[in-house]
Amino acid sequence: MVTSLSAEKLFTGREWISEIVIAFENGKIISIDKEAYDPSNTIPLVVPALIDLQIYGAENKLLSEFPEADTIEKIYHYCVAGGASYFQPTIASQSHEIILKAIDAVKAYKASGGKGCMGLHIEGPWINVTKKGAHQAEIIHSPTYQEVEEIIQYAEGNIGMITIAPEIVDKEIIDLIQKNNIVISAGHTNASYELATNFLTNGIQVATHLYNAMSGLQHRSPGMVGALFNHPTAMCSLVADGYHVDFAAIKIAKKIMGDRLFCITDAVATTSTGLYQHQLVGDKYESKGVLSGSALTQLKSVTNLVNKVGIELGEAIRMCSLYPAKVMHQKEISGTIEMGGKADLLCLSADLSILKMILA
Repeated sequence: MVTSLSAEKLFTGREWISEIVIAFENGKIISIDKEAYDPSNTIPLVVPALIDLQIYGAENKLLSEFPEADTIEKIYHYCVAGGASYFQPTIASQSHEIILKAIDAVKAYKASGGKGCMGLHIEGPWINVTKKGAHQAEIIHSPTYQEVEEIIQYAEGNIGMITIAPEIVDKEIIDLIQKNNIVISAGHTNASYELATNFLTNGIQVATHLYNAMSGLQHRSPGMVGALFNHPTAMCSLVADGYHVDFAAIKIAKKIMGDRLFCITDAVATTSTGLYQHQLVGDKYESKGVLSGSALTQLKSVTNLVNKVGIELGEAIRMCSLYPAKVMHQKEISGTIEMGGKADLLCLSADLSILKMILA
């Protein structure tokens, strides 16, 4: 059955089009034209549904603590309520056993018909302990080839991304991960500017949460931040809540990196057991009085970029849809609205409130 909607403004992911009709059938967009536009029944803004490549939990369930399909289902509903149709459930540094259980959770979620999951994001434990952030030091280590190979084989294609500190991981292991079509993101790293530049030029094209848990930009030691700023193609995620990164620092990074900068929520959930415990304090999470996680949704990322950083709305949407899609290069997940593409549409009011989501 063909369904259509009239939009006062449509953002395709590349351009704005006024007074347009989008028609879709069986989850696919079959036409985008002006002929049947109905000014009496319109949606103010239609944009691509958003994408979140790093989110740890929702509704009081953290995936690291509750590695089960129900946790991923809760994450999905949280994402949709915040404008995102695709996501990567994420675990911070954990034991081998918990990593395998998280993989089982992704498999079970997909097998039950669960939507939107692009694969598991494993953040650590193969990171640099000097940049551990909130990760548990006793779990962090340099991996063996056998350890990584076992996890990859067990996953059977259900890992989307792994965050590592490349300076503590052997090159043959990095090659193994990439040969299995898993995106490597450099994060929780203390790499020097020279070493980071070498990694970014020789295969690792993504980094995790700019500024946070990475060697910083100093005038005699530019570090990972400097390497990212100066690199022509490497991309990096960023947490745009104003707590993880000051909005002025986001503005600086955006001027330098342009379309290489994208947003993640890095959102956690209230948890009182296990290695990673978070309590909601205002609009952020803390652990023992220290910032430990975000309470963002991706739509809140968009509004913060527009209202707090001064980024144009279309570009803010790209940072939460088109650019994350580019990082993952997964077939049919484009972060755009185009003929023949998936009908994943976010319908917004003029003040950027969600009216409804249309999901393929």
